[in-house]
Amino acid sequence: LCLHDPVWYDHMPFIPFPPDWPMFTPKDRMGDWLEMYARVLQLNYWTESRCTRATFDEDRSQWTIDITRAGQPQTITARHLVIATGMSGYPNMPAFEGDALFEGPRVHSSDYRGGRDFRGQRVAVIGSNTSAHDICQDLWEHDAEVTMIQRSGTLVTQSETVLECLLGGLYSEDALDRGIDTETADFIGTTWPHRLVERRMKEVCTEMRRRDADLHDRLSRAGFLHDFGPDETGLPLKSIRQGGGFYINVGASELIADGEVALKPGRSIQALERDGLRLDDGHKVEADAIIYATGYRSMNEFVADIVGRAVADEVGRCWGVGSGVEKDPGPWEGELRNMWKPTAHPALWFQGGNLAQSRHFSRFLALQIKARLEGIASDVWHRPGTSAGAHPEQQPSRAPVSLREPQTA
Repeated sequence: LCLHDPVWYDHMPFIPFPPDWPMFTPKDRMGDWLEMYARVLQLNYWTESRCTRATFDEDRSQWTIDITRAGQPQTITARHLVIATGMSGYPNMPAFEGDALFEGPRVHSSDYRGGRDFRGQRVAVIGSNTSAHDICQDLWEHDAEVTMIQRSGTLVTQSETVLECLLGGLYSEDALDRGIDTETADFIGTTWPHRLVERRMKEVCTEMRRRDADLHDRLSRAGFLHDFGPDETGLPLKSIRQGGGFYINVGASELIADGEVALKPGRSIQALERDGLRLDDGHKVEADAIIYATGYRSMNEFVADIVGRAVADEVGRCWGVGSGVEKDPGPWEGELRNMWKPTAHPALWFQGGNLAQSRHFSRFLALQIKARLEGIASDVWHRPGTSAGAHPEQQPSRAPVSLREPQTA
């Protein structure tokens, strides 16, 4: 298991990876780096801790947060609360007819701990995006008999194609030689309006498909369903709009094309049975275990459990720009929903994304919070049409509003 993005794209804030770091960081080195990072920067980082409840006192502009730390309950107060759990919410575990009949383990990809637990077994993997491909490959390497259930199309591209067409111009040794360091690359890459990104990515997607044509042909012969986006904008827009829907090939595609991993494309699941699952065409896939690589719900579901459903509904879903496609409904937002900026609830923020997005945007989020703690005016552009009772940062206006908070920590 390693990162799918190259080292130049994945540097951490303030302490970049060393020059001899591998291009694709292995998981153990990444874990070691994060532990070192927390120690060297003296981060007040709590392990074995879970937030169970948070309530906001509007009169005092203060959160009261209940935490279970190493099994012991604690209560802390804070001026601001940041949900920094990645870019997804709780695992999406679909329910099927006959769930209770299946005798083997049913595991979501978030709880998958490696193929050694399934050696010699028949395993059905539901899904066809990154997690599904990685898990299928890992299971195959541990001598499991693997079947991928592909319910809808997936964008697949070669790792080399991503490096050359998407990242190489800004994040590569060549970019460094041209004087484009990571910070410069971040500002170039994140300041394109998303409407312009859509236009540009149609051209890039066409070139990527040309380069990947041989891989796509081999996958198609195996029955694999391809999806390059409703408007042919490819991988970057799939990431921006829905946070997934793609796979950067590091070996699993060859296994599917060669028949080493069985594929059941375009099928929905009719029911689970004692020893497998039955598809909507009547075909039965025999299985000793089922892995659900079925994705995650929105981050605001954490808010529903911790703060309350009313606040989660007030804030709304996270991620996506409102492009109007199936998994990114409108209205048009222009920016990623609720990420790194004021939300409809006071002093509640969301931080997430991949390493590059986290590196770049976390600093802007931190500056916004710091400005409020210091009582420094902060201009906020807010959503037209917001109701009059909304939080002041979301009042309808076509001009920025200056906000000040008391000078207390």
